[in-house]
Amino acid sequence: MSITSSMPVLRGRGATVLSAVPGGLLLERPGGQVMIPFRAIARVHVEAREVTVELSAPAGAAPSVHRIEEVSAAAAAAFADAVNVLLPAPVEDVDGSALVEVRTFTRTWLQRFRRTLGRVLLGCLAGVLALSVTNAVAGDGRTAVTGALLVAALGALAVVGIGLGAVCVVPWFHETRRRRYGVTVIAEQADGPGLYRYADGSGTVRVFSHPAGPALSLQACYDPRDPADVLVLQDRSSRLIDITLGSCFLLAGLGGIAAVVGLVAMTILGRPLLQP
Repeated sequence: MSITSSMPVLRGRGATVLSAVPGGLLLERPGGQVMIPFRAIARVHVEAREVTVELSAPAGAAPSVHRIEEVSAAAAAAFADAVNVLLPAPVEDVDGSALVEVRTFTRTWLQRFRRTLGRVLLGCLAGVLALSVTNAVAGDGRTAVTGALLVAALGALAVVGIGLGAVCVVPWFHETRRRRYGVTVIAEQADGPGLYRYADGSGTVRVFSHPAGPALSLQACYDPRDPADVLVLQDRSSRLIDITLGSCFLLAGLGGIAAVVGLVAMTILGRPLLQP
């Protein structure tokens, strides 16, 4: 059995977990992980039920720390003693924060947008269904069912068009804004497939996943207010195609919605497009 596997696992407040893994410590929080190599640690100390991992820092600089609170006092003491024994001899002028690797699993802006768009489109489809039922109730004779089916089909196609247009256009506007106000860096391929790493303004190394194939590096732009929210920049020519197609889809979708509303309004007013 290895030394690290025999160390206690600390479980603290907010589902935070600190454990020893080969080569360092792993601090897990909801939405992310922090990998702290042993060579980046100056010491681990305990105060009551709080464990602080202090990183090495150049002379005169304030060291960075990572904490876990409300852990077992006995486990914390045993954990700190075991880790401090494994730490290598301190090296002067080494910034341990530059050796730490942060992996985030929280949704980026693009993922949140797609999730929100999906909900909006489902709401639009529900509205189209309501209009179809209204058209059927307000219609007269055999044309009522035909008119309702026409409204449902045209409305569904319109919603699909709006969805495709939004997927193309909105991320383009977001990327344009991110290019202007964000920080662009070169992200290099990390250890695992589809994983890339970059360093933010504080020197923290962050890892994200992106299906970029065998590319060894790519351009990424992160939000300075939230360095974990990273966006992979696309070629401007491909974005031009997106904005052109997206605009066409949006116009067609909005036109379809207008046509559906017009059809239902004519039926309610007693002047249906389809006459019996």
